[in-house]
Amino acid sequence: MRYKQERWFDATVLGILLLVTLSMLFPFYYVFIASFTSPIEYLKNGISLLPKVWTLDSYRYLLSNDVFIKAGSVSLFLATVGTALSLIVTSAGAYAFSRKRLYGRRIFLLLILLTTLFQPGIIPPYLVVKTLGLINSIWALILPVLSSGWYMILMKGFFDGLPEELEEAAKMDGASDLGVFFRIILPLSMPAMAAFGLFFAVGYWNTFFSAVLYINKADLQPLQIILQMLLIDSSSSASGEIANQLSGEIRIPTETLKMAAVMIATVPILLVYPFLQKHFAKGVMVGSVKG
Repeated sequence: MRYKQERWFDATVLGILLLVTLSMLFPFYYVFIASFTSPIEYLKNGISLLPKVWTLDSYRYLLSNDVFIKAGSVSLFLATVGTALSLIVTSAGAYAFSRKRLYGRRIFLLLILLTTLFQPGIIPPYLVVKTLGLINSIWALILPVLSSGWYMILMKGFFDGLPEELEEAAKMDGASDLGVFFRIILPLSMPAMAAFGLFFAVGYWNTFFSAVLYINKADLQPLQIILQMLLIDSSSSASGEIANQLSGEIRIPTETLKMAAVMIATVPILLVYPFLQKHFAKGVMVGSVKG
C-alpha cells in the first residue's frame, strides 16, 4: 500500500513538472515556429503550430538589413571585448585582494562591499559618463560596468582557496607578480573565469538601458534597441525599414520578422553555454565555502 502511494505521488509530481516545463517551453516553440513561417502562409492563415511551408525569408532579410547588421556588430563587440576586459579587471582585482600582504586590503574590500549595498541611481553615472566625454561612444557601454563588486568578492573567495605555496615556488624560480598571475593563477582559475565570463557576456549582450541613456547615434545602438523597436514601436523608422518589401510582391509580415529577430538575439548567447559547461558547474560554486 505504501509503495503504491509513493508511486502515485511520484507520478503526480512528475505530471506537474511536465506541465510546468511545457508551459515554459511553449513560448520558445511559438517564437521558433513563427520565425520560420512562410510570409504567404502567414498572411493567409496566420501562425500555426506546425507550418506547411518552412522558409528563411525573415532571417535572410534581417541578416541583409544594414540596421540589423550594425546593431548585431555592436552587440558582438560588447560581448567579446567587454567580457574580456571585465574578466581581466575583475580577476586582477580579486587576486590582489586575496593576498594578505596588500596594504589597506580590508579598507578597499569594505569600499567594494558598499558598492553592492548602495546603488547611486541614474543621474550620478550619467554625469560621470558625460564628464568623461563618453556620450555617443561605445565605451560608455563598457567602462561604467567594467567590473562588479559582487563578482570580485566571489572571485576573491576562489583565489583564497589556492595554495600560497604555488606563488612562492614560482617566485623562487624568478617569476614576477604578473608572471605568477598570468602563468600560474589564471590557468588554475578556468572554472571561475568560465562562470563569470558567461555572466559578463550575457550582461553585455543584453545591454539596453545603458544604450538608451548614453547612445543617440543609430550606428552605435546595440541589438536589443533594434529588437525593442521591432517588438514595441511599430511606427519607428527602423521598424518601418525592416518591414519593407523583400522582393517582388512578397511582403514579409512584421510578426514573422519580430520572431526571427528574437531568435537571432537569443540563440547566440545560448550557444555559448555548451562550450563553457565543462567549467561552469564548478565555477558557480566560487566563493561559496571560503570567502
